[in-house]
Amino acid sequence: MRVSDLAKKRILYALAGLLTLILLALIVFLWKRQQLLDYALGEVKVRVERQYPVTLTLGPAHFSALKTVEIAGMSLVPTAAAGPAAAGDTLLTAQRLQVSLSVRSLFAGRPVFSELQIDRAHLTAHKDAKGANNFAFLLKKSPTPVVRRDTAQGRNYGLLLNQVLDAGFGNVPGEADFRQFVVSYDSPHHRVQLTMPRLSIQDGQVQGRLTATVDSLVNELGVSGTIAPRDYALNLRLFGVKSSVQVPYVARRFGALVSFDTIQVELMGKDFTNDKQTGGQLTVRGSVAARNFSFYQKRIASEDMVIQRGQLDFVATLGRGTVSLDPGTRAVLNQLVVHPEISVRLKPRLVVKLKIDSDPTPTNAFFNSLPAGMFDVVAGTAGTGTLTYHLKADVNLARVDSLHLVSSLQPSKDFTITHFGAEDLSQLAREFPFTAYNDKGDSLRTFLVGPSNPDFTPYADVSPYLPAVIQTTEDPQFFRHHGFMEKAFVNAAIEDIKEKRFARGGSTLSMQLVKNVFLSREKTVARKAEEMLIVWLIENWLVGRTHTLTKERMFEIYLNIVEWGPTTYRWPSGKRGVYGVREAALFYYAKRPNELNLGESLYLASIIPKPKYYRQSFNQYGELRGSTRWYFKFIADIMLNKGLITNSQRDNLNYSVSLRDPARSYIITAVRDTTRTVQPGDTAQFTPLNLIDLLNTGAPATPESLPARGAAEPPTPR
Repeated sequence: MRVSDLAKKRILYALAGLLTLILLALIVFLWKRQQLLDYALGEVKVRVERQYPVTLTLGPAHFSALKTVEIAGMSLVPTAAAGPAAAGDTLLTAQRLQVSLSVRSLFAGRPVFSELQIDRAHLTAHKDAKGANNFAFLLKKSPTPVVRRDTAQGRNYGLLLNQVLDAGFGNVPGEADFRQFVVSYDSPHHRVQLTMPRLSIQDGQVQGRLTATVDSLVNELGVSGTIAPRDYALNLRLFGVKSSVQVPYVARRFGALVSFDTIQVELMGKDFTNDKQTGGQLTVRGSVAARNFSFYQKRIASEDMVIQRGQLDFVATLGRGTVSLDPGTRAVLNQLVVHPEISVRLKPRLVVKLKIDSDPTPTNAFFNSLPAGMFDVVAGTAGTGTLTYHLKADVNLARVDSLHLVSSLQPSKDFTITHFGAEDLSQLAREFPFTAYNDKGDSLRTFLVGPSNPDFTPYADVSPYLPAVIQTTEDPQFFRHHGFMEKAFVNAAIEDIKEKRFARGGSTLSMQLVKNVFLSREKTVARKAEEMLIVWLIENWLVGRTHTLTKERMFEIYLNIVEWGPTTYRWPSGKRGVYGVREAALFYYAKRPNELNLGESLYLASIIPKPKYYRQSFNQYGELRGSTRWYFKFIADIMLNKGLITNSQRDNLNYSVSLRDPARSYIITAVRDTTRTVQPGDTAQFTPLNLIDLLNTGAPATPESLPARGAAEPPTPR
């Protein structure tokens, strides 16, 4: 019994000693662990301050669990080495940080932190009016030279983007949880604030919500996806939580409105080639996809353009003053697949080279893929076969006249149109109602273009002079081309680029006809694009394949709907404006269309491009001005050279136009004093003028641009 008690006592003493040793070891462990933690955080501070010109301040830290460390706040303040605009300006603060720390790594002297959690953090960035800021030093961590603007070659966009990607991916934690994280940016022109209630990165998975306020625009967004910092790879989806996302900045910078429901960005890596001479070149591969992408810019289109599904799989290269989309790039526009190659050099003058080839696309898919709000007239067009589009263009602003442009839409052999869209283009082959509008878009009147209209004039009942003159001045190749005169269009584009506006039309009669019958008068890229597609359909399908419409019928429509005088004039019947050849002949000369002579036809043709300037050809006495006389002579000489008039008709050209009422009362504002000596230039002297301002083809008519001798033309005037 005594031996047993003694054994028990010894066991108890041993256990007490063991517990004491364990307790002492635990105390030593906890003390040493805290000491090692303080040392590790000190090393973090040294490493950060060695890498960046900042002062990192960390609050008291302690273990809240075996591997969990809590830090009571932190701040990141740039030093003087970061620049005068950044020095002393606190960049980042946080009220609480929590991380996981491997105890084994801590005692091994190589602490490994993970599972970062930051609460109530605030990143504050700013830029002043001179461009100085408090964050640029973050881009200078690599030994790569700082990006500097070269006035001759331009900024190195490859080097700049490479530094941004290095800084961005280099600062992405492996695992993190941001709570109530606010990012603010202020500049003289913009104020931005991103508020993130929660953003987490776990095992490469990204999830979060944020509210983005840019100036006065507020978006509530969600983000999800994956990120692999070491591979410079990410796949992120950004979407509107309650409504579409409105893209900021573009409204102020470009006068555009851009929105989307969802956008997905994928980056599959980068390849930076360092070159001392060029400063480096960066190639990136990835894709951008959007759902319900909406775009509005008044010069592009008058309505929102909507793409339900769009995607760009890109191979992009950026260098000093250069940006390009390389072979391998693929774009999807709804169901239309194209392969664009674009090369842009910004310095010393802009140089752009563009090549686009589409895959053969089923006809229905082609028309269904056209952006809503941009091709409203042809929307819903259906057919069989396939369509393939090709475009090749290049322009150097140092030599704008060298502009090169080739564009074609090629149908397959089995291509047909079974149904037209919002507007039945085949109506041109029969009588149809035409509505005339003024420049404000107000409807002036609607009338039938066909025999049931008493004002309608068949092509055969028009003086042959008038179609011959219009062809010469407006579209010399009308009876031979398929809707377009490429050379005239290029010349018009050159003038538009030089004047930085839509200065010249480059329009054929077919294009003018389509614009007047089916489209508005707005000068936008969208209207021009739809105009060209409609012309292609008419000329290549109705005229070229079905033959339900003839060129003569198209010219007949043109002559019967063209605006030819003041829209304010009211006829006795109450109709407004001067439309069509019958009303023009009556308004100016009190004649029938078949009675027009060469001089009268020359005048009517001269005002087609600018009908509202019908008075400008005359002085206050109703006599033709010298510049108009010179124009008459110039056009008549071309017509003679092309065999459209005879020598006798040319020699007998009367350089006066006898106006009759009602035009006479609109144009003549004074009565000539017959006792006054006529001054040179009043009536007889020829004054040359810039024909580009009169001819609608975008360039003066030259022998090279007119039909070859002997080519099919309208009959010589009788």
